[in-house]
Amino acid sequence: MQTILGANGQIAMELARELHRNYTSDLRLVSRTPRKVNDTDGLVSANLLTAQQTAEAVKGSSVVYFTAGLPPDTQLWETQFPIMLKNALDAARAERAKFAYFDNTYMYPQDARLQTEATPFAPVGRKGRVRAAMATMVLEEMARGEIPVLIGRAPEFYGPGKTQSFTNALAIENLEAGKKPRVPVRDDTRRTLIWTPDASRALAALGNTPDAFGQTWHLPCDDNRLTYKQFVAMASDVFGRDGSYTVIGKWAMTAAGLFSKPVREIRELLPRYEQDNLFDSTKFKRRFPEFRVTTYREGLELIRREWAAR
Repeated sequence: MQTILGANGQIAMELARELHRNYTSDLRLVSRTPRKVNDTDGLVSANLLTAQQTAEAVKGSSVVYFTAGLPPDTQLWETQFPIMLKNALDAARAERAKFAYFDNTYMYPQDARLQTEATPFAPVGRKGRVRAAMATMVLEEMARGEIPVLIGRAPEFYGPGKTQSFTNALAIENLEAGKKPRVPVRDDTRRTLIWTPDASRALAALGNTPDAFGQTWHLPCDDNRLTYKQFVAMASDVFGRDGSYTVIGKWAMTAAGLFSKPVREIRELLPRYEQDNLFDSTKFKRRFPEFRVTTYREGLELIRREWAAR
């Protein structure tokens, strides 16, 4: 049996679909209020902040995927995320289960260097420090060697459904609503974005590949890194819009944070948008040469079709 902890987010839902489609129908989805993705899914309601509930949720698992998320609230991240992850690792170890940790890039330097699996952690801001501490916890478990452990790391998302990201919220969803897209900070820096179903498909492949454990993997992205100017132009073409957009400057977003807690919570990420974001997934592509990465135009076209079907 394979178990997904934190099963209601977009990554977890796509992961459940991919595991069921290509690997196993014996799936358990775990969250406070889990919902079936596939007809055969088993559901377990559990609070990952409680060690006993987490342990019960993991019983009988052969592979455990940690895809849990929290709202962008720094205090929640600091007080809850490390406990949730520790409980999940302890539960997996007790079951002798493999552990696949879905990670982001918040712990990386917010500069234009090429990001590989060997990039040192240099977090900026409190959220970045939380994610660095969590990744370090997983690496320590990996080094302990009692259970097989891997990290699958993804850059910023864009995608279908309820994908949560700057790009979806500011550009794609505004296009859907017939509004002018907004671009954070600059429109001329190259961005690396990952299509959320690709991230989930890749995580499923890693979790079912024995020699993938004991390593960190950058999940596969389209290497045609577009600027936001190019991305919005492509999206506007796909969605039949006029292509105009607004750049929200760093100082405007900083000022908005004085009045808006959600904006305050993302200000520490703004340096990432001032320069190129070059996330490299060569290692994964070499190990899984048959994996087909969704191009940006293909992803945007799939989103357009999703809208049309509503």
